[in-house]
Amino acid sequence: MTDHSGRIIGGLALGDFEVYDENAPQKILYFEHEADPLDLLLLLDVSGSMHLSLSELAAAAQAALAPLGSRDRTAVMLFARSSALSQRLTSDLAAVERKIQSARNAQDLGSGTSINAAILAAGDYFREDTSGARRAILIMTDNLSLNYRIPDEQVIRDLYAADATLNAILIGKQRRPPPPKPGAYVNPDFTPSDVFKLADETGGEAMESRLAGESFALMVERIRSRYRLQYEAPPADAGQLRHIRVQLTPDARRRHPQASIRARTGYYAVQ
Repeated sequence: MTDHSGRIIGGLALGDFEVYDENAPQKILYFEHEADPLDLLLLLDVSGSMHLSLSELAAAAQAALAPLGSRDRTAVMLFARSSALSQRLTSDLAAVERKIQSARNAQDLGSGTSINAAILAAGDYFREDTSGARRAILIMTDNLSLNYRIPDEQVIRDLYAADATLNAILIGKQRRPPPPKPGAYVNPDFTPSDVFKLADETGGEAMESRLAGESFALMVERIRSRYRLQYEAPPADAGQLRHIRVQLTPDARRRHPQASIRARTGYYAVQ
């Protein structure tokens, strides 16, 4: 949660939030801010256009990862046309830094940028883990990609299943893909990447940047400082998409009239 200037809003309590599931108010059963351990997966685009930014990221890695606590873990996954896990979840930040520093030398992941496929791979890795920590993916990419038969809706569903937020540092020619022109042919098998949408839907944040190193530190701080709220999901048919709304109570909104809340917008019911 941030204010109008982008600063993190701290000091809020359980009684400052309201949660709605399909517009029905829900009782918040668990509330925490910063104390819960965090599992952070760094998803790094190593295609040729990103090499300079990867160098900047490597130079800033030690300072950027410093806010992480002893119970937090970080993993590194690299991607271009294909994806590969470079570092499993670990609390050894020195090992993570070394993997970030060597990322720009990766040469065996093909030519191209398969963003949605890489995010699916990151979600699959998280689902293998049962630690119960908060989960966040931080992708760094120029967002220039066409996805073959992997629409955003499939990625969002996968991130919901992995209980992970998608966050992004968008470098260079980053942009939201424009809507198709009326009457224009659209090939349903190829869809442009929209990391902005994926971040919005999963409760993360997409940050446009020309300075990868500075953005890296800022984004880690934002991810680490998020609030965590949980409630008991109402009965629903398996596979049904349920919509969530998180907002401040009237009193909290008066104290923070320009607060911006980023929260996942839904989930798929399970039996």
